[in-house]
Amino acid sequence: MLKDAQGLEVSTDSYEAVDAISSFTNQALSYGKEALNAVKTGLLSDPTCAILHAYAAAYFLSQENEQARKQAICYLQAAIKHSGNITEREKLYIKAISAWAIKKIDVAIALHETITDKYPCDLVSVQQGQYHYFYLGDKKKLLNIAQKVLPQNKDNHFLYGMLAFGLEQCHQLEQAEAMGRAATKINRNDPWAHHAVAHVMETQARIDEGIAWMEGLADTWADCNSMLYTHNWWHIALYYIERGNYLHVLKLYDTYIWGRARKDSPKDQVGAISLLLRLELRGVDVSEYWHSLAIYLLPRLHEHALPFQDLHYIYALARAGYTDWANEMRLSMYQHALSLPSYIRRQWLEVAIPAARGLVAYANGEYLNTVIDFKPVLPRLYEIGGSHAQRQLFKQVYQDANLQLAPTLRYISASIS
Repeated sequence: MLKDAQGLEVSTDSYEAVDAISSFTNQALSYGKEALNAVKTGLLSDPTCAILHAYAAAYFLSQENEQARKQAICYLQAAIKHSGNITEREKLYIKAISAWAIKKIDVAIALHETITDKYPCDLVSVQQGQYHYFYLGDKKKLLNIAQKVLPQNKDNHFLYGMLAFGLEQCHQLEQAEAMGRAATKINRNDPWAHHAVAHVMETQARIDEGIAWMEGLADTWADCNSMLYTHNWWHIALYYIERGNYLHVLKLYDTYIWGRARKDSPKDQVGAISLLLRLELRGVDVSEYWHSLAIYLLPRLHEHALPFQDLHYIYALARAGYTDWANEMRLSMYQHALSLPSYIRRQWLEVAIPAARGLVAYANGEYLNTVIDFKPVLPRLYEIGGSHAQRQLFKQVYQDANLQLAPTLRYISASIS
């Protein structure tokens, strides 16, 4: 049986399909923009290769939008159709992607854990396990799934980058930076490792170092997919916000963030929304930007792929003045939550939906309602997923609402006394 570049057996007799599998693996782990093309090339050589169909399904599911999910289902059905005589690892992987497609994330995670126990060189499975843990807010398991395969991947810079991010999320900052730098030393073209070190420097308020680090490596991001390309520039923009150089931040937004975004990409949309809101929190007038962004959010109203994404969408809709859309989306979030398994339903009903109400209130200048809605959920914000840096935004909204309320509360207190 043939083996791919990770040394894993694959069920195909086509050397071209094996090369395509290896190319996809490299593209997936480096967040490259040619991942889907690699799969399609392989399927031309062997249309019956189940793992290639499964990789295509995973690619589309990671886009986190309804149109892409429908494309994923087609590839997943083909993977299942051709799974009669394939390896155990491939069968487990197809089951994991099938669980993801029907939002049984706990099942998907368990299967990725099994794969990485039995086949620790399958770093695509490690990466996808980390992805799910990230959006469940489980930072310890995000780190653990990478740590457990280190003995079999001691010189693999991709795993170093995964470890670096997991360590940073677990507040092990020195180890995270060391691992991210080690990955970059092995291969300068490792954008996820760059990203992990950027998180460390931001957390430690090493603004000038962070700018030098990221801008010094930005020339290697040309082959990244739009998600990580725009996200790494987003991190650079955060540094310039801390410098107070808001005009430069807007230039980065226009040039490298929204300017280079796939306008229909949820993750690109989220990055742009969060940057505009951060500028607003610093007193920068970005009102002219909201409408041109929010018009791309209509397909998101009833999608509900991730609560983390929905919170950004609903704020942008409200801030752009699309009140009816924002109200429609909030009702739809509630209806969606009722259809979910209990452990995910709580995440939506008890955290995401109250936070959504608070964000709409903040967009409308209703600061008391913002405080009322946000205060109970602050300790549980990690449950919506996202990184520390990304979730910090919601805490800043709550803090700013309190500041905006302060003069009114002082006036009421003085009147009563």
